[in-house]
Amino acid sequence: MRDRRRGWVGAFFLLAAGPRPASAQGLEYVRAYYTKYEFQMPMRDDKKLFTVVYVPKDASASKTYPILLNRTPYGVGPYGSDNYKTTLGPSEAACREGFVFAYQDVRGRFMSEGEFLDVRPYLPVKSSRREIDETTDSYDTIEWLLKKVRHHNGRVGVWGISYPGFYAAMATIDAHPALVAASPQAPIADWFIGDDFHHNGALFLPHAFNFYANFGRPRPKPVKERGPQFDPGTGDGYRFFQDLGPLANADRRYFKGDIAFWKEAMAHETYDDFWKARNLRPHLKGIKPAVLTVGGWFDAEDLFGALEVYKTIEKSTPAASNRLVMGPWFHGGWARGDGAKLGKVHFDAPTSQFYQAEVELRFFKGLLKDGKDPGLPEATVFETGRNQWRSLDAWPPRTTKPLAFYLGAGGVLSNEEPRDDAFDEYVSDPRKPVPFTEDVSIGMTREYMTDDQRFASRRPDVLAYEGEVLDEDLTIAGPIEVSLFVSTTGTDSDFIVKLIDVYPNDAPDEKPEETEGPDPGPKPVYTRMGGYQQLVRGEPMRGKFRTSFEKPEPFEPGVPARVAFSMPDVFHTFKRGHRVMVQVQSTWFPLVNLNPQKLTNIYAATEADFQRATQRVYRAKDKASAVTVHVLP
Repeated sequence: MRDRRRGWVGAFFLLAAGPRPASAQGLEYVRAYYTKYEFQMPMRDDKKLFTVVYVPKDASASKTYPILLNRTPYGVGPYGSDNYKTTLGPSEAACREGFVFAYQDVRGRFMSEGEFLDVRPYLPVKSSRREIDETTDSYDTIEWLLKKVRHHNGRVGVWGISYPGFYAAMATIDAHPALVAASPQAPIADWFIGDDFHHNGALFLPHAFNFYANFGRPRPKPVKERGPQFDPGTGDGYRFFQDLGPLANADRRYFKGDIAFWKEAMAHETYDDFWKARNLRPHLKGIKPAVLTVGGWFDAEDLFGALEVYKTIEKSTPAASNRLVMGPWFHGGWARGDGAKLGKVHFDAPTSQFYQAEVELRFFKGLLKDGKDPGLPEATVFETGRNQWRSLDAWPPRTTKPLAFYLGAGGVLSNEEPRDDAFDEYVSDPRKPVPFTEDVSIGMTREYMTDDQRFASRRPDVLAYEGEVLDEDLTIAGPIEVSLFVSTTGTDSDFIVKLIDVYPNDAPDEKPEETEGPDPGPKPVYTRMGGYQQLVRGEPMRGKFRTSFEKPEPFEPGVPARVAFSMPDVFHTFKRGHRVMVQVQSTWFPLVNLNPQKLTNIYAATEADFQRATQRVYRAKDKASAVTVHVLP
């Protein structure tokens, strides 16, 4: 087994400092062409936010530049007017094109004053200067920059990846008139339904725990350095979270009451007002800036947010200039690395540079420098499987048609409805859960999104249904609809559904890149791709939320019930000679925290609450379990 020992906070530290420096850019280039300034910028409530501005050295009354703003909770360092970043903006291409780059520590983080609130709720009505949110801080920041920074052209853009993507999206609400271009990239949209810490109400345990074990620690202010890293004492996340036991032990053993947001999350197990107030989508309306939303098909953190921000604006503000980019990337992969592969899955060529130069830079340059629409397609999307970029006039495409795959007898996946009255069953034991990856990792790996699922197919507590060998390509585009008829001997259970691309047995092996130099090291190991079961999309549904995220409903033991939900969009071609597979299981550990399999507040559950349960998945005439995809002709 491969050993993937990841840092505890995943993309937090990867993205906090922005994109990696390109070989041709680096510190010398930034120092040579930009002058750095630092400000304490007053907001309307008199709190001051620390802001760094890099101005091109050739800026003058006759040569002005637009402003490109990034607001972040991860620190805008290095701090000090003589300490320069090694890279500016969203890409090397943007740095060389030339903008006034502004970076800001959001309220209550690092060098900024005020109180930090996670995904600060939007206030539709503000009755005084003291009532602020991220929209007002964005507005006030832009207003100050326009007044105090010299030699700008009066146009402003915002961008950000992940948490900064949330701030970029918030800036489009009640936007400053000078804000003409916004690019929310992997933005947080809803932390209970589909982003980061919850998927359909199920807690993504290692991601939430690992992130807040570092990010959530209280720290003195102002502060310029990141705090010490949490040390789990092991690289084996499966064992670590098994030993952790019930969720309440996280605070008792490790957090000791110090992490405020963890305590708040544990106090709100259902989709109540706490989470609803942090749902960005209802407020994305009347959008005036042009928007370019960017996401990755294999983003383990905020795939939901990218798709939902685009779709929400498209619905609420149909006249808006609203565009979508989706590539074959992990979280922020379009800004880090070449985007040529993920795990063992290759995309035939680098993808990030095309996006940076031909889409992102074109968007900002056209709107901010040229003052005109850049003429980009409505949707620039990468078709995985066939591995090519596509330009579409709508997302999802208007010409798709639904195609149902029914779970059938003998593990067969068929397009024909079942004619018998039967079921398949397995025993789900929370003390021996199904792992989400066969690799050893301390946290949520980015590669799990394309991992080989053969290890799961071999387990008795995973149902696998496989279709016939395809005699022609099958391209699916858009969301995946799940409709299961299930029963359980418990009163609550999770149901995880995975859509899988099964490679033919003669698929060519994957060879690692050759090592250059006089000493090439060990002989390259080839990965056997014949029969590879590539995860295309997987998603859990916490059973008690099957009818309402606000009001949990128990299962009646042994009585069939329908569990229906949507999995996030894909754009994937199952090539001729491949097969389509669906897997169903009830644990996905430690990615999804364990369900005791009885109706209770899981965040307050004790060891005694956890029990084995026998799960049945029905494949009957009146209870046909199916996964429906949308086929592109």
